Amino acid sequence: MDPVLLYIAGHPVIRWYGLMYVVGILVGLWMLMPYARARGIDEDSIWSIFWPATIGALLGARLYYVAQQPDLSGYFAQPWRILATWEGGMAFYGAIFGAAAAILYMCHRLRLNFLTVADCGALFAVLGQAFGRIGNIINGDVVGYPTDLPWGFIYLHPNSFVAQKGVAYQPAAVYELLFNLFLFLILWRLRFRLKKPGLLFVTWLIGYSLGQIIIFTQRMNDVVLFGLKQAQVTAIVVIVAALPLLFYILTRPSQPADLPTDDELAEAPGPDIPA
Repeated sequence: MDPVLLYIAGHPVIRWYGLMYVVGILVGLWMLMPYARARGIDEDSIWSIFWPATIGALLGARLYYVAQQPDLSGYFAQPWRILATWEGGMAFYGAIFGAAAAILYMCHRLRLNFLTVADCGALFAVLGQAFGRIGNIINGDVVGYPTDLPWGFIYLHPNSFVAQKGVAYQPAAVYELLFNLFLFLILWRLRFRLKKPGLLFVTWLIGYSLGQIIIFTQRMNDVVLFGLKQAQVTAIVVIVAALPLLFYILTRPSQPADLPTDDELAEAPGPDIPA
């Protein structure tokens, strides 16, 4: 399958990868808005945070990906390639770091509780990334090792990103897609049961990181430290950093949020997402 969805005059204009990011953002917002309102965050505040967070996430994802590449000199020789996302390459941990920094700044400006907003961001991120993985599946830029398993993916299109056409690879992007959907279902069930601000966010952060440690055993990436790949090292660091935050949230003498039940939320009006 061609990773490019639409050509005009022979030039690629719309790629599946970018389209899936847009779809993921829209679906994530549609699911997020009712929950954000239930947590006391109005839609104006969500939109004020959304754009800086999205820009921070995209920049962070790309810069973190570029920073991990062994041929950094090529990016210094052609700096425009740093932002050439159409060449493939976005690191989700970079998106987390970039979005978190932007959200923290905007929460300070708007006088909002960062942990409450982060809970909303967790639901948005895990669902949005699931759609993003569909773009990776089409691109062939997130694959595992060559395999003879019956569900191995073989890429034949010349525009695919795989190193070797015609070789069956472990579909690592499919594994991540399924894991993200599974994690989303867990968070969705817990969204009103974890009442202390920040608990949902930390649950997602640790759960996602554990998933990365496991899934990257099958991904065809370079080993960087003690037999671990870059994402696994980052995941371990994130888990270690998240544990003190979890302890702080659990021991903080704060009033838990007064959250509605699922039945009460079902009676609320749906999200108003502008075009």
